[in-house]
Amino acid sequence: MSKKMINLIIDGKKVEVEEDTTILQAARKVNIDIPTLCFLKDINEVGDCRMCITQVEGRRGFATSCIQKVEEGMVVHTNSKEVIEARKMILDLILSNHHRDCLTCTRNGNCELQTLAMKYNVTSIGYEGAKNEHKIDDASACIVRDFNKCILCRRCVSSCKKVQQVGAIDVVNRGFSSCVSTVGDNSLNDVNCTFCGQCIESCPTGALREKDSTQIVWEKLHDPETYVVVQTAPAVRVALGEEFGMPIGTNVTGKMITALRRLGFDKVFDTNTGADFTIMEEGTEFIKRFKEKDHLPMITSCSPGWVKYIEMNYPENLPHLSSCKSPHEMFGAILKTYYAAKQKINPEKLFVVSVMPCIAKKYERQKETLKHNGLYDVDAVITTRELARMIKSANIEFVELEEETFDDPMGEATGAAAIFGVTGGVMEAALRSVAEILTTKELKNIDFKEVRGQKGIKKASVKIGEEEIKVVVASGLGNAKIIMEEIKQGKADYQFVEIMACPGGCIMGGGQPIKSAKVQETVNVREKRAKAMYTIDEKSTIRKSHKNPVVQKIYKEFLGEPGGHMAHELLHTQYKKMEKYRI
Repeated sequence: MSKKMINLIIDGKKVEVEEDTTILQAARKVNIDIPTLCFLKDINEVGDCRMCITQVEGRRGFATSCIQKVEEGMVVHTNSKEVIEARKMILDLILSNHHRDCLTCTRNGNCELQTLAMKYNVTSIGYEGAKNEHKIDDASACIVRDFNKCILCRRCVSSCKKVQQVGAIDVVNRGFSSCVSTVGDNSLNDVNCTFCGQCIESCPTGALREKDSTQIVWEKLHDPETYVVVQTAPAVRVALGEEFGMPIGTNVTGKMITALRRLGFDKVFDTNTGADFTIMEEGTEFIKRFKEKDHLPMITSCSPGWVKYIEMNYPENLPHLSSCKSPHEMFGAILKTYYAAKQKINPEKLFVVSVMPCIAKKYERQKETLKHNGLYDVDAVITTRELARMIKSANIEFVELEEETFDDPMGEATGAAAIFGVTGGVMEAALRSVAEILTTKELKNIDFKEVRGQKGIKKASVKIGEEEIKVVVASGLGNAKIIMEEIKQGKADYQFVEIMACPGGCIMGGGQPIKSAKVQETVNVREKRAKAMYTIDEKSTIRKSHKNPVVQKIYKEFLGEPGGHMAHELLHTQYKKMEKYRI
């Protein structure tokens, strides 16, 4: 049944929209811009900041356009003198309680508050007075909370509570003392935060940011005694260009490699190679469990935010979790053993840097269970944003760079590894190899499109030889919770599960370029980045992980059989129950 249509006028333009449409939505339909700060489509539509106020003829006061529904014959003004003056006053009041160290803020140039202050020519503050003073929480390895820059928009709270359903942060206190905090105002390090970083992606200012790791990387790059290698995750290459003004979803692999060499890294490798090892180990583990009906369904373990979530919230389901390390940790372990021995490099002098779309990798990197012979598999993790800052500070003109290729022999990877960056990609890559290993026959159609797409939960039944394998793919911790409850209650009618902490997978990770609320509303960022990932896969010469010749060689020369003793020692890990709160 079609909805009733409503006719109204906005800034002199006739508009026809469905009933239940907001003034903001109606204005966007005819390309009339109404500024917002707290609004985040489908996530935070509460009208708190009041920046989106408009005037409606015949009514007193202002209408908050992000929540005010349209009515027949309504005449709306979005840029009257009164509206503009009121918005400037709102900005003035917000800025009066804001630490305005913009030049040294990581969000300088990409801050929605700063953009609006410039747009409305706010060059002085008329309401200077007392400011709230909050302690800066930088105890975790991943996130810095600086709520002296918080504008109480609640976008981070909504992302954490509604999307991820974690609820690590919320608004506490009242009136002027209101702030976003944790249980007991404790560090994120000591509460139920998973370090997924979706709060950072939602924040319009610099109140939340990743813990910077660039300084230690610069120090090692400038140390002639240290051999510094870098590996880059698949999702980084389809997002890094955005930091330099390139279109969303542009594949900048070649320019990224060139930039990394210019920065001074001794070798530039591809985490995709590590992803191929992950499929070999995870696929082997699944086949064994499937045949023995042992702790099914088996769940993937590539996402550290997800792993922390299950350790805290569903420890009874831990036996279902694959024991495989994540791809960059596997690769780090191989680099510090096999590669170091081949190149006659002292592992203690080999410094492995991972460029990741994920801030939870910073937390993962320091886990004691990810060491071998007393050395961490990975020594530093920087995000896509941090790499961009390093490139800019080195005065490298990224867009103008020529394209180079990864270093051999650890830079060869398959298309299957590339799609690890998008939800469903790990499952699809695993199925390609599992199918051929189980049937010993070449798989004709290797595109498992049933597990692709933007749905938060995708279920499919895949026929492999005589066997039927039921699989589930979930992205976002709110969706993971649904799957966890099914497994916990014994209702899981499937054998293989992929879970990624971030909605959409790694392409939308907490360390990726931050997009304003307006961009998120008008552009399908997830779709554009995902399309680039699948294009990389389609253009790859080899598209199955078990066909990677480098992987085959290292198993033959060093690791032995997939799932064997050496492989388990280097490429697998353990999990344990974690307390949600350490207070």
